[in-house]
Order: sequence, then structure tokens, then C-alpha cells
Amino acid sequence: MSKNLLIILLPLIGSMIAGLLGRRFLGNAMSRLVTIACMLGALALSIQAFLAIAVGDAPSVREQVFSWIVSGTFKVSFGILLDRLTVVMLVVVNGVSTLVHIYAVGYMEEDPDHSRFFSYLSFFTFAMLMLVTGDNFLQLFFGWEGVGLASYLLIGFWFNKESACNAAIKAFLVNRVGDFGFALGIFTIFMVFGTLDYAEVFRMAAAGHYPGTVQFPLVGAVSTMTLICLLLFVGAMGKSAQLGLHTWLPDAMEGPTPVSALIHAATMVTAGVFMVCRASPLFELSQLALNVVTIVGASTALFAATVGLVQNDIKRVIAYSTCSQLGYMFFAAGVSAYPAAMFHLFTHAFFKALLFLGAGAVIHAMHHEQDMRHMGGLVKKIPLTYAVMMIGTLALTGFPFLAGFYSKDAILESAFAAHTTVGTIAWLMGMTAAILTTFYSFRLVFMTFHGAPPKDAHAKHAYDHAHEAPWSMRLPLLVLAGGSVVCGYLGQSMVHEGWFKQAIFIAKGHDALAHAHHVAAWVQWSPFGMFIIGLTLAWILYVKTPTLPAIMAAHWRNTYQFLLNAWYFDRLYDRLFVRPARQIGYGLWQTGDATIIDGYGVNGTAALVARVAQGLKQMQTGYVYHYAFAMVIGLLVLITVYA
Repeated sequence: MSKNLLIILLPLIGSMIAGLLGRRFLGNAMSRLVTIACMLGALALSIQAFLAIAVGDAPSVREQVFSWIVSGTFKVSFGILLDRLTVVMLVVVNGVSTLVHIYAVGYMEEDPDHSRFFSYLSFFTFAMLMLVTGDNFLQLFFGWEGVGLASYLLIGFWFNKESACNAAIKAFLVNRVGDFGFALGIFTIFMVFGTLDYAEVFRMAAAGHYPGTVQFPLVGAVSTMTLICLLLFVGAMGKSAQLGLHTWLPDAMEGPTPVSALIHAATMVTAGVFMVCRASPLFELSQLALNVVTIVGASTALFAATVGLVQNDIKRVIAYSTCSQLGYMFFAAGVSAYPAAMFHLFTHAFFKALLFLGAGAVIHAMHHEQDMRHMGGLVKKIPLTYAVMMIGTLALTGFPFLAGFYSKDAILESAFAAHTTVGTIAWLMGMTAAILTTFYSFRLVFMTFHGAPPKDAHAKHAYDHAHEAPWSMRLPLLVLAGGSVVCGYLGQSMVHEGWFKQAIFIAKGHDALAHAHHVAAWVQWSPFGMFIIGLTLAWILYVKTPTLPAIMAAHWRNTYQFLLNAWYFDRLYDRLFVRPARQIGYGLWQTGDATIIDGYGVNGTAALVARVAQGLKQMQTGYVYHYAFAMVIGLLVLITVYA
């Protein structure tokens, strides 16, 4: 068995051992040990592959493992593709997942079902590895659906909690909408190119060996490449929670905090960004598709940032932050700055995992309290957690020389340097979102760690007994804090021209990233100016004058409620889809099932037979003269007929 295949299989082996043998034979401690050992092995092999291909400049590796599906002209092999795009994802996925596994030992200490939880975590990692290492669209789709299944299992891990079950179902259903479009995109690729192999599809697309348009009834001719790219992007919108298909992401906070960190930092939500970058040879052939990606990404970045301003649940603030940062990645891809999108994905994994796991340490210290209004003054109780959370916050907001400073600034500079209408709109939206990001990030810090301790009895009791998390939780926080400091500096070569080699294709003339290095100084330092504005506003409202936010919320009540309810998307979808679906289901149940099928079908047939039997029963009187009379009548009838 090759080392490359082991990278994928080790998490699956750990998942199967913990899931099948853990509860009955191994116990919780051994289940944790097995899954963590498998993850450490996969991480070590991933780092080795990264050093060889990304640092040592070794050639890309393509390995055919076995023939998967052969049906007529449809042939798909299970293969492994390791290029610079893949090895970056391997380090991100396995690195964050390993730290989450270790962190979960302490966080889930009181939960009795460790074996199932660690089995799900490792399965989630396996599915994501399948997605990023595949060399064809079908294998990508296999991993794509695998992370969807794993997210359903993990979000609803506490299945006795109704809100967790509802959140899991919501995530599953919303992603089915996106996945339907994604599947149609893959079907279209096969119909157009006759193969799902990356290399063949990209080669034929570059050579123009495909029909330029597709005919649709009532619509007419539609650009083939635009159709394919938009269908693929619908899938990315679902997985990466872009505006319109984002509603599942905040509710996913109902799962355990380690799950939130894994979903938001390294696995599910990054799948869409990776897919768009992997399919760059297709997207580069459709300017309309790129424009759609840019506008949707920029709109998501701004929308999620506005909603994050007023959230009170500490995990929901960070969840909307993830949604916003994913928008940055997509509008970078939309202006053909795919390396900048991947660079931000790389740095974001470190500081977003740090923020989520840091929030978990706060929740652990406050005895599962998540409302920031019931916190305050925790800097005295958990100074180490405060320090790492501050590092994560500074990295997220683009403080100079931390991770986000390098990657987010590269995105904004690329959007400005595109010198297109959609690029300029994206830059303006991104700059506005940068102010809001700094504001809500420091609002979280000030409300949680600064100010007066909570006064209500329950929160005060939790505050009095607050303490640092165990070392199994603190160690991953320290590692991620170190990564949030240095990963931007170490990874900035990703945005240099040609670093990703053949893994990413940028068409001639799409040179926003190349020009980004030469923008004016005021453009380069504008994000830092946005940081200062956001920090100043947060300090005034939550440190200097902490009574002001309540006054503003009361004065602008409608705006506050609009943002607090996330622009009423959930209420809109409830009116448009949920209620009509429920009414249709109720009608089919009462009319179709109860009345027609049961009433006239099953029960009606039974009632008819019963009535006929009841009538026949009346003829069986038991009197001989009744039977003799019937025989005489019958005889007379026969004689009459024959006569």
C-alpha cells in the first residue's frame, strides 16, 4: 500500500475501529487513542508530501489505485492526484483535524459516547481527503457527499436535543439543494466531454473541443461553459454557505464545539473554494460565471459581517465570520486570483480553528454558557485563553504581520487591481466588511473578557468557578496560535506567479493578482485603516460607553431586528418553501393517504367485502324449508331457461 493511499485510509481505519469496536470492546480511552494515532500518522505523511511537492519542488503525483466504474463508454478509476493545490489542503485538513481530535479529549470528557464522536470526526476527515485527492469529478462528488453525511451526523450528535436534530436536518436539506446543481454540472461535463477525468476535461476545454452552446426550450442557446460553471458554483454555494444557501451554517453551532471548528476551518465549508480553484481551467473560459462568483462572494462577505455585528451567541458570531471570510475567498477566485483565495483558505484555517476552539474553552470555563451578555471580566479567570483568542482576533482582522494581514490584503489588492466594474464593487464591499469584521471581532473580545463580571446568579456562579481548560485543550490552542502568527509570513509565496504550477490555470489577460503587487501604497494600507476604524468603534461602544449599544438598538429597533434575524432569510424561506411543503405534505397525508388510499382503497375494499359477506350471511338461516324453497325456485329458473 502506497504512502499516498495511507494518507486517505488512516482516518477511515481509525473511524471504523472506534465506531465498530470502540463502545463494546475498546472503551472510550482506547477509541480516542486509536483515532488520534491514525490522524497523527496521516498528518505526518501529509507534511512529508507537502515538503516534497510544495517545498522540495518534486513533480506532481498521479496514482491509479483501481478501476472503479466501467459501463460502456463511462469509465472512472479511483485515483490519487497530489499537486501543490492538493498538498496545501492535506496539511490544512489533517493538521486542523488532528488538533481538533486532541482538543475533543478534554472538551467531550463528560460525554459518555466518545467512541461514536471520534469515529464521526475521523470519518469526516476521510471524506474531505477523498474530495481533495481525487483525480476526477466523480471522486470529488463522492467526497463531497461524504462530508455532507458526516456533517449531518456531527451536527446532530446530541440527538436527544431537538434543536441539534433540527439543525442537522436543515444542514442536510439546504446542502441537497446545492448538491443537486453540482450533480447536474457533473452530468453536463460528462455529456459534453465524454469523461470526468480532470486532465482530459481540462485539456479538451483548453483546446476548445466542445460545443459552444447548448439549446434549451423557451430559452434558446446558452453558453456551455457558463452553464457548467454556474451549476458547479451552485454546489459550492451550498457547501461553502454563500448568500442564499447560507442558512444552515449558523444553526450548525448546535453541534459540539470541536465539530464547529472542524466544519468551519478545514473541511466542509472549504470544499467549495477548493472546487472552484480546481476547476479554474473551466471557470477561466466563462467571464459571466466569474462575475457571478465575484458578486455572490462579495455580497456574502458584506451580508455576514453585518449580521455578526449584533449576535450574542459567541459561536454564532464566529460562524458568521466564517461565512464572511468565505465570501472573500470566492470573490478572489472571481477576479481570477485563485492563489490568493487558497492562501486565505490556508491562513483562515489556523485562526478560525483557534477562535472556535478558544470559544469552546470559554464555554467550558463558563459551564456551557454561550451568551456573551452573561460574560465579562474573564481575562482575570482565563488569561491564557484570552491571549490566544486575542491572537486569533488580530489575525482575523488583518493586524499587520499576522496571518490575515498577508492573505486578506492580497485578496483586496487583487480585486482593486482587476480594474473591472465587478472587481471594484467587490473591493468596496470587502473594505466595508473589513471595518465590520474588526468591530464584531473586538465586540466579542470586549464583551467576553473585559468589563464587569456578570451579575445574575447563574452566570455569577459560573464566573466564580471559571478556570482554564485542561492541557488536552490548551495545547491545540497554543499550536494554532503559533500558526496564526507565522503561517501568513511563511505562506506568502503562494501568491507569487506560478507557485501552484499546473494545479491552477489563469487565462491570459486575467492578471489581477500579478498587478496586485504593484498597487498604490494607499490601497495597500487601506485595510489597516479599516482595522483602526473598526477597533475604535468597538472600544467606544463596549469599553468606554457600554450603555450606548442598548440605546442604539432601541433607537434603531427595526434595523437591529433586521440584522439580529439575519435579514429574515429564514422567515422568507419558511414562507416560500417550508410552509407550502408542509401544506402539500399534510394534504397528501390527509387526502391522498388517509382518504383515498386508506379510505377508498385498503379500508374501503375491506368494508365492501364485509358488507357483501353480511348480505350473504342473511341467506344462511338454518331452516330446511328456506333451503327447499330456494332449490325449487332455482329449478324453476333452470326449466324456464331451457324451455
